Amino acid sequence: MSRAPDIATAWLWLRARKSGTRGATHDGLPAVVEAAHAEPRLRALYPFPTHGTLAFLRCAPPPWPGPGRGLPFILYGGPPYEVYSAGYAELLGEVATPAEAAALVVSHLPADATVQRDA
Repeated sequence: MSRAPDIATAWLWLRARKSGTRGATHDGLPAVVEAAHAEPRLRALYPFPTHGTLAFLRCAPPPWPGPGRGLPFILYGGPPYEVYSAGYAELLGEVATPAEAAALVVSHLPADATVQRDA
């Protein structure tokens, strides 16, 4: 799987369903990607589809593990769409639409959920 080198490219590849991009072949992902991209706070983070989820990272991968993780994420197999806190620690909610899922993630982002420029 190819990994986008930066946030803008990651969003571009996901939205275009670029061949070889993580999640590009999953039909449930595009609607969630579009809803997340419409949220400025999520659009500023690195989108990372993995294991049926759309996660958001503070920096382009790698590093693993690190402070770049730890944000809420969306299970994109819905509806309903489930939103969890990092590590599946808590189900934050089940919602009917991708837009509601993206809004739920935003409402649970910590205040310091910004991109780490020096990572």
